[in-house]
Amino acid sequence: MTALPAERPQRRLGLLIDLDLCVGCHACAVACKEGNDGGAAGPLTDIEPCGRAPRGPWLCRVFTYEAGDVANGRTIYLPKSCLHCEDAQCVTVCPTGASYKRAEDGIVLIEASRCIGCKLCAWACPYGAREYDEAEGVMKKCTLCVDRIFDERLDEAQRIPFCVQTCPAHARHFGDFADPESFVSRLAAERGAIAPLAELGYRPTCLYLPPRPKRDHAAPALAAEAGTVEDWLERFHLR
Repeated sequence: MTALPAERPQRRLGLLIDLDLCVGCHACAVACKEGNDGGAAGPLTDIEPCGRAPRGPWLCRVFTYEAGDVANGRTIYLPKSCLHCEDAQCVTVCPTGASYKRAEDGIVLIEASRCIGCKLCAWACPYGAREYDEAEGVMKKCTLCVDRIFDERLDEAQRIPFCVQTCPAHARHFGDFADPESFVSRLAAERGAIAPLAELGYRPTCLYLPPRPKRDHAAPALAAEAGTVEDWLERFHLR
């Protein structure tokens, strides 16, 4: 089994997703797929990608949830990818050490050459963030575009994950949660960011900003809905 870093990383890189701004366009999912699993230099690893029943890993997915009643309801879109937990059980159950958490920044990664595709990490993840690549026989997950965010050949403004760069609604933010003065830390504190399934104690690094009521008269009806990311995850069978 694999051990987590003995000390808390000095940097905690992750995503902050604003559910009040996400419009469910799936641009993040498409950009992630193209940037991490395709591109001009190589084919997608999907099986029958142009056929009637394509199969393959999507490291970022967007789910839809209807909140509130008919009069005061709204559609909420819930993007889902790896949350890079501090206590990442997907890492501790890995029998080969393929899954690991970087001590320098807290990013959880998979070393494909050591992965045997046993799927234990997927069973340990309550968020459904790990996906099996049938074509390659290994597990895959969000890497926070680790090769991109540290690429000094890129302008500093471009050293962000593909999903963040692509989001047309600016609903996705990337930064260091270990720095209380970073933009993501300040925004998370201001808006009361949510850690999904916090009661499990996995301590996700990536957080969600809850949707705000659209109208004043709708506030009572939506009060019970705002902030219930846990309920949405359960309804999407991600527990």
